[in-house]
Amino acid sequence: MDNRKSLVLRGAAECVKEDELDRLLSSKENPKAYIGFEPSGLLHAGSLVPMLKCRELVEAGFKVTILLADWHGYINDKLGGSWDNLKAGVDYQRQMFSIFCPGVNFQTASDLVEKKGYWEMVLRVSKVSSLKRMRRALSIMGRDEGDGDKDMSKFFYPAMQATDIYALDVDLALGGMDQRHAHMLARDAADKLKLTKPVALHTPLLGSLSGPGRMDTDAKMSKSDPNGTLLVHDSKKALTKKLSKAYCPLEREGNPVLDLWQHLLEPAIGEIIIERPEKFGGNLEFNSYLELEESYLSGSLHPLDLKNGTASALFNLVEPLQEACLENSEYYDVLVSAMN
Repeated sequence: MDNRKSLVLRGAAECVKEDELDRLLSSKENPKAYIGFEPSGLLHAGSLVPMLKCRELVEAGFKVTILLADWHGYINDKLGGSWDNLKAGVDYQRQMFSIFCPGVNFQTASDLVEKKGYWEMVLRVSKVSSLKRMRRALSIMGRDEGDGDKDMSKFFYPAMQATDIYALDVDLALGGMDQRHAHMLARDAADKLKLTKPVALHTPLLGSLSGPGRMDTDAKMSKSDPNGTLLVHDSKKALTKKLSKAYCPLEREGNPVLDLWQHLLEPAIGEIIIERPEKFGGNLEFNSYLELEESYLSGSLHPLDLKNGTASALFNLVEPLQEACLENSEYYDVLVSAMN
């Protein structure tokens, strides 16, 4: 069990609760896990961090379901609220995630909401949750607490996300740290409704290349900040240009370039090579992320070398996703058109 547990927890920001995870791993050979993704446009590097954890959960024996959350995207006004665009977004995510994380299963929210008892459970969750709690949970949508006052459907979203967990009968709910409110709501409601509580596993959030903002949400890599986001479809030239302008202080806290190596590149690729031209001494290889961090913070590794090497490594990681879209660009093309 120790090997499975270390695989589940590797790189995670939080597990609620670890003793519950211990019991789960000791009692089930193939537990069920899930993560939900709204169809909201093209993927960025931050999207790959929880997907990397899905890979590790599959390796640890979990049956992992990715909920392609079209109804949630509709409520959250994604892709203009167009169902044609939302469907393309779902198909695009299925295409991308199948390549990056083979072995996962897929379920759409459109299919899930038709499951007997789904809407009854949404009401039951709402019944045992306060409006204050629901309002606070709107942050899971990237919304502030006042957004629900303009559109009451927003308040259904947290109750639906809790119900998704019960309807899929999962043992573990996965998400970024920005999904914590939803998972705590699901655990609390499960206690009150006499349901089994899911273990909640949260991955770190990649920082915006623009650097820390005034709010926690400002610091997160997001498509709403084009200059601070690395799209998985960016060319190597585009990645290099964006990273050349990235906030990259000689300190660890709030450094988005080091975030990329710690939370995505090193665990996904399994090695750390900073590519450099031969005239500048050739490639640099590091044995661990901590060795890379120490070299940079000590001044031994130049910021431009770090940034250029990061661009090369990220391009190598996402190139299979780009090639898949070149072979079949149907869904990608719809999304690009919808976003312009």
